[in-house]
Amino acid sequence: MDAMADDVIDDRALVARAAAGSETAFRSLYRAYVRPVYWTAMGLVGNAADADDVVQETFVVAWRKLPQLTLEGTSLLPWLATVCRLQAANRLRARSRHGAHAALDEDLPARIDVERDVVDAETVRAILAAVEGLGDLDREIFRLCAAEGYGYQAAADALGVSHGTVRNRLSRIRTRVRATAMETETP
Repeated sequence: MDAMADDVIDDRALVARAAAGSETAFRSLYRAYVRPVYWTAMGLVGNAADADDVVQETFVVAWRKLPQLTLEGTSLLPWLATVCRLQAANRLRARSRHGAHAALDEDLPARIDVERDVVDAETVRAILAAVEGLGDLDREIFRLCAAEGYGYQAAADALGVSHGTVRNRLSRIRTRVRATAMETETP
């Protein structure tokens, strides 16, 4: 639980620093959340080009609105997901107005499933706690490969370990994180 308290303080501190204009803090938030925001966008708009645009628009809105934001939860992700959904809706409406994909508005959920968002937030917290419970090397491997998109060799070079070490440890980390995620998703 102490690791969770540290995560909350760190997220809130980053949000406060970003709200005060710190590009470094905002960049840290971006790196932490760009992948989940991308996959949310991709699920809503259905193609990579529009998903990239929605992610960009989401983080532009975040940069503008962070100074007025009071972070209510333990993570910025639920708020970003909501902004992403609104940006995706705007993107789909624009596409339908231009006649490209008129039926896509039906793919956008009519309402936000708050219970699912809470479960998703709990899953994210559990995953973050599982990652915090890893050793230093495993945390760095996870950060580089899973969060920042490094390949095995690039991560190995950055950490001064072998390609096989990164591959094997990342496999075990992913298994552990998947198990954690599955535990939180089962009722």
